[in-house]
Amino acid sequence: MNSLRARIAALLIAAILTVVGLATLAASRALRAPDPETTIGPVARQIHVLAALAETAPDSLRAAGGRVEESPAGGEVLERMSLFLNRALERTAPPPHPPRSVIVSREGAEGMLLASVALAGGGWLVTPVPDPSPPDDQWLILTIWLGMILVGSGAVSLYAARRLSRPMELLEGAASRIGADATLPEVPETGPAEVRATARALNQLSERLRGAMESRMRLVAAAGHDLRTPMTRMRLRAEFIEDDAERGKWLADLEELDLIADSAIRLVREEAGGDGAEPLRLDRLLHDIARELRETGHEVRLGDLAPLTVRAGPLALKRALRNLVLNAATHGGGAEIGLSRQGVRAMVEIRDNGPGIPEDLIGQVFEPFFRADPARRKTMPGAGLGLAIAREILERFGGCIAIANLRDGDGNPLGLLQKVTLDCTSPSGAAPGVPG
Repeated sequence: MNSLRARIAALLIAAILTVVGLATLAASRALRAPDPETTIGPVARQIHVLAALAETAPDSLRAAGGRVEESPAGGEVLERMSLFLNRALERTAPPPHPPRSVIVSREGAEGMLLASVALAGGGWLVTPVPDPSPPDDQWLILTIWLGMILVGSGAVSLYAARRLSRPMELLEGAASRIGADATLPEVPETGPAEVRATARALNQLSERLRGAMESRMRLVAAAGHDLRTPMTRMRLRAEFIEDDAERGKWLADLEELDLIADSAIRLVREEAGGDGAEPLRLDRLLHDIARELRETGHEVRLGDLAPLTVRAGPLALKRALRNLVLNAATHGGGAEIGLSRQGVRAMVEIRDNGPGIPEDLIGQVFEPFFRADPARRKTMPGAGLGLAIAREILERFGGCIAIANLRDGDGNPLGLLQKVTLDCTSPSGAAPGVPG
């Protein structure tokens, strides 16, 4: 009931049922059978005529629809109907005849109503009378009537709600198709005027976003590329500095600038697309990353690695996971890698033993050139783009990354947890044809 379509449908159904209910109530009041007290008068006059005929010319009574019996008709006696008919006979009795006594009974559960009238000379006049009671299946008819109203109003309301909420569905669908580059495919500009206006606005917004992204990528790529020439000249000049310590500082700063330029260009390349996706054994990839980092002197430990297969670009995914593991090994005093299955998702957990990240800064870790401690620039390598590049790659292949601080029961820091999730390519975790 939280969606706009459900609310519109509920409102329309309630409105239709209320109107139809009031109309049904008014119709039932207007078409209700009249009160027997006022409608039984003609029946009473007919009984007077038949009784007089039975007393004067009994032979012609059968043709008039009655008969003379020695006792009243059998069956269930209807007290209320008998009372109504006796009152009517009193009101309609022709002078100087005294009021007649009548008993109304029913022959069986579904039989007709019979009026038994006491005759002056003895015996009883038995004649059928109309039944003013409503039909026995009146509740079934009412239930069918209300059911048809409910089904019809529900169908009409759902159709109207769907038409009215179409622009909202268009917005929702467009938002769900936004890619890693913050743009969305072109939305068809068809349908009612409101839908076409919404689609046109979305297409214009997407075009502007695409232009802004391309402009930013060109700017970063151009800046990274153009920095290489002056840095090369500065490196050549630094070689002529006679003071070894001063020359070392210059070369270290230039190396850091070169690393920043390379990282910026790499980030733009990842945003532009990178390599295509293919089935990839994630546990083997993590083994390779751990082995390479150990060979370079980093402390990397492997935990339980489930044999899971994902669909991604091999080089790009390796670069992303290597950045995360290297970040943990460099800043966290060592990295521990685990791989498990969570439903249809493969989950990579990378833990370290470092001080973690301040809680007020943890939401900024994926921003380019972010550093939790700016003073660390002089002692720790890196340009601050590793996490940004990793997220760009993972989101391109339908994955996501989350970072959280680890703490013990007393709130003391235990390190940092980097959690990566990617879709598995098959229910068993391994792609068809890929050995376990």
